[in-house]
Amino acid sequence: MTESFPVGRPPGCPFDPAREYADYRAADGLTKVSTPAGVDAYVASRYDEVRTLLRDTRLSSRSAPSDHVIPDADLDRDVESGQILHVDGAAHKRLRRLLATEFAARRMEALRPRIASMIEAQIDSMLAASGPVDLVRAFALPIPSLVICELLGVPYQDRDEFQRRSAELVRVDGDRAEIMRVADGLNQYVAGLVLAKQAQRSDDLLSRLITRGEELGDPLTVPELVSIGITLLIAGHETTANMIALSTLALLRHPAQLEALRDDPSLAPAAVEELLRYLSVVQFGLFRHVTDDVPVGAETMAAGSFLIAALASANRDESVFPDGDRLDLGRSPAAHLAFGFGPHQCLGQQLARVELQEVFTRLYRRIPTLRLAVPFEEIEYKDNTLVYGVSALPVTWDGSLPTAI
Repeated sequence: MTESFPVGRPPGCPFDPAREYADYRAADGLTKVSTPAGVDAYVASRYDEVRTLLRDTRLSSRSAPSDHVIPDADLDRDVESGQILHVDGAAHKRLRRLLATEFAARRMEALRPRIASMIEAQIDSMLAASGPVDLVRAFALPIPSLVICELLGVPYQDRDEFQRRSAELVRVDGDRAEIMRVADGLNQYVAGLVLAKQAQRSDDLLSRLITRGEELGDPLTVPELVSIGITLLIAGHETTANMIALSTLALLRHPAQLEALRDDPSLAPAAVEELLRYLSVVQFGLFRHVTDDVPVGAETMAAGSFLIAALASANRDESVFPDGDRLDLGRSPAAHLAFGFGPHQCLGQQLARVELQEVFTRLYRRIPTLRLAVPFEEIEYKDNTLVYGVSALPVTWDGSLPTAI
């Protein structure tokens, strides 16, 4: 009997993935589930399976990464050029090649001082409010929004507009007509930016993409640039903002871990990797179409079937992460799958790492008495969005705080 795909977190355990995943990992072979999209799909739940299948070119990403949790999703819609999350093969390699330089580790490291300055300024602004404040609105959302706006050349004063639209687009239970209206509005907004940058270039990512494509004799079209811009704008702030707030809540619930991080900032890189693994905010995994028969152990996924690569489950696989349900900032390093794997592994992962490292280095030292302003049980979570997090995080602190570090 095919069971339903789990789409919720365990009651009272907001940091843990669905309990069904542990059963899937313990069972032989792949598990078959029915999805909210109305199709059956295999679930890859073990670490090695997820890694192997996400790099298999017989699995297509032509649907949205989380279309399996969207009721009545159009799984066979045409994929337009420029949709980097959806295209495969040569079309995907073309876009990755044009973007790879922009997100290279060296370029992201060069942004670190600027990001640190933004974080210090935002902490100053938050402290001026004298608490309590909502950490999501006062800090977690502004930081990646500032960074991605500056990177793309998007006016920061427009942030409320794209934040509102992107929040609607990552919901899994929204009205489809309203979502299409919101998407169309965002499309028009980014198209205006692209046309302006084609007319007058500046030192930003979109302008450089326009120039690089022309220099390579392979210019990006306006629809391609718009699609790339929308993808980067949404992905560039939704995931990091949710990681900042949810990580803070997790650390507040693990005070010994928080104290260790606050006392030794050199732990920040390891803390980022452990919290990415532990929280796995891309909560529903990645959806793939099987384009040719794919053997997996003793069984075969037939062409035309579907696969869900359960990142949150793979990141708790006990064979790779002993005692994986425990948050441990001192855990021996192992390559988590929070950014996916294979050809579509997250392009912006180094930027996210730099942002999170600087947040973890600065926020908890600047505000060592940071604490929840409401009972933990009153926190509301984003169970209905593609990227998991908290809806709000009311926090407060004591007076007499250190200045910028």
